[in-house]
Amino acid sequence: MVIKRDGRREEFSRDKLLSGLRKACQKRPISPKAIEEVVERIVDEILDKYDREVPGVAIGERVMEALRQIDKVAYVRFASVYRRFEEATEFVSEVNKLESNHDSTET
Repeated sequence: MVIKRDGRREEFSRDKLLSGLRKACQKRPISPKAIEEVVERIVDEILDKYDREVPGVAIGERVMEALRQIDKVAYVRFASVYRRFEEATEFVSEVNKLESNHDSTET
């Protein structure tokens, strides 16, 4: 079971996870195999760490971390929905964070 932000519980859906990743990666140079591998890795991590219930936040954070590593645009797409960006400034702030993290890893 997944515990949603509002406290509701719903059945974990691998298909829903896959669908969200596909939407974020749409028209990006990411192979379907790479997306499947991310899904498998996240599912494995969840099964290893959680017994019966997993906070939805734990899933979302794992998705964002995986996308951050494979494609920055897909990451920002997913983050904008997941974090519920309502202002353009929130979007710009997230992109700036990515750029500063990228700059610090190049030195």
